[in-house]
Amino acid sequence: MSVETDQPVPGRSARGRRGGIDAALAAAVDGARRAAEEVAGDAVGEHLGIDDAGERLATHLFAATLPGYRGWYWAVTLARAPRAKVATVDEVVLLPGSEAVLAPPWVPWNERLQPGDLGPGDLLPAPPDDPRLVPAYVDSGDPAVEDVAFELGVGRVRVLSRDGRLEAADRWYSGDGGPDAPMAKQAPGRCGTCGFLVPLAGALRAGFGVCANEVTPVDGQVVSVEFGCGAHSEATAGLGPALEPATELVYDDGEDLR
Repeated sequence: MSVETDQPVPGRSARGRRGGIDAALAAAVDGARRAAEEVAGDAVGEHLGIDDAGERLATHLFAATLPGYRGWYWAVTLARAPRAKVATVDEVVLLPGSEAVLAPPWVPWNERLQPGDLGPGDLLPAPPDDPRLVPAYVDSGDPAVEDVAFELGVGRVRVLSRDGRLEAADRWYSGDGGPDAPMAKQAPGRCGTCGFLVPLAGALRAGFGVCANEVTPVDGQVVSVEFGCGAHSEATAGLGPALEPATELVYDDGEDLR
């Protein structure tokens, strides 16, 4: 589509790097509007301004009146050949403004999953380049894994990498089974001294285990050795051997309740 310009065109160019926007293109507001209306019909609103798009290039901006597109605008880019009086329409596009309502950024499905989302029958394959896993023939850095692989002569296709173990340890330590959980802060003792703790094997053994006490809210779950609850194995009668005595006196109506 070509647009006639009403602005006289000098012998060279009405626009240079010092002179601002091409005068002929700046004057072609009506032609730019007609180009936008060919695409959008009556959804073209007021003229919002013009942007410098380059040498003998300019973009006219018109408000979009489409329902549901508040804050969007039509951008009509015009171009003009040297010494020509006719501007050519390069493109007409609908663009979001600073106050436009946009969809949230796209996040791949495997990054949107949250703990508990996986249900019966669901499949969640690990990516081939998952940094949490390494091929089983690679030294995993976990003595327990290496011993089992050596004894059997066969093994899993992939095993946890060092990054995978550290990521899991950070997640478990900062979660509901870690030392900062509300229950742990009020516990009489730590899981590391509890008889109900089943230590994990391998490199994570020193820091984590599985609770085997059915009356606790973490029965069968991985907990930090620094976690604790009121069902500690040595909390059966007063201050057991695993419990630390109070460091200060507590008084109630003058009675020592230590």
